[in-house]
Amino acid sequence: MKIFQRAAQREFAQTAAAVFVALFAILLTTQMIRLLGQAARGATAAEGVATLMGFASLNYLPVLLSLTLFIAILLSLSRVYRDSEMAIWFSSGVPLTAWVDPVLRFAVPIVLAIAALTLFLTPWSTTKRDEYLKRMDNRSDVARMSPGAFQESARGDRVFFVESVGHENGADDRVRNVFISSVQHGREGVIVSSQGHTEMAENGDKFVVLSNGRRYEGEAGSAEFRSMEFQRYAIRMETAENLGIDQSAKNLSTLELLRNRTTQNKAEFLWRFGVPFSALILALLAIPLSFVNPRAGRTNNLLFALLTFMIYSNLLSVSKTWVAQGRLPFEVGIWAVHMFMCVALIVLFWRRLAVFSVWRLWR
Repeated sequence: MKIFQRAAQREFAQTAAAVFVALFAILLTTQMIRLLGQAARGATAAEGVATLMGFASLNYLPVLLSLTLFIAILLSLSRVYRDSEMAIWFSSGVPLTAWVDPVLRFAVPIVLAIAALTLFLTPWSTTKRDEYLKRMDNRSDVARMSPGAFQESARGDRVFFVESVGHENGADDRVRNVFISSVQHGREGVIVSSQGHTEMAENGDKFVVLSNGRRYEGEAGSAEFRSMEFQRYAIRMETAENLGIDQSAKNLSTLELLRNRTTQNKAEFLWRFGVPFSALILALLAIPLSFVNPRAGRTNNLLFALLTFMIYSNLLSVSKTWVAQGRLPFEVGIWAVHMFMCVALIVLFWRRLAVFSVWRLWR
């Protein structure tokens, strides 16, 4: 029996490694496409793509590990059915429940890792991501620009164009040949300058300072406009009050969620608790769901199992939303979905064991 358990756990590990690499590659590819698209539109700085990909990977890792665990056990046991090894086990008097022990030995360490991610690392990652995004947003719009391209400011009230961007003696970003189009109080303004740089005021406000330029101002559709020359023109880009991040249930630590039990915090705790618990139930669900006819393929079985995973995940999301909206009591929402899946697990095991008993009686 020990040889059987070691062989089963080794096959689980090998399959899980292959599944995780494939899923993680898909995750990185989709995140890279999304972030590169945002960088091309100027919504995200190009140098921040790699960092944001790291934060996104850490946030999606619990669900990714849960899906990996489920698929790895499912594929391994489906292979046992396909190669008729399960018939040999049944002929030896070994029931389907004998797989519970090796599955739990393999699943429990991964479930503990998922719990550590959801309860501790994911909130930390969310906070750091929000802080990083805030720092990127608080940079001057000129510093975010790509030379030689028209780009919109973060707030959407200005359009910038610079010919070149550089650094001088470790100072802030310096630009040359600047064009800025803006709308203020219903009047359109165009600023043209030969050079500029960013400055930080004593109160923490950020400014972009242009030198040796000209400003044109007028109303749309009117031939009347005003023109003025300047040697120094400062534009405030961000105020010091906007430097902090917005607090939400997602970036609060688990201890803070338990201390401040608002409906939003309860809903977030329900999700953090539910992900590792659902991973454990899904690992056990993979045992009865892995049954396949050796003469048929495994495609239908795999699709049904993935549908089960999606239903479980969506039920968790729905219960989280209902608790946050006050439509479902937290005391009910935290166990209702898991209890439903546990009942489904017992029913599936009972059906498989009933088939096993009939098969042994026939033999």
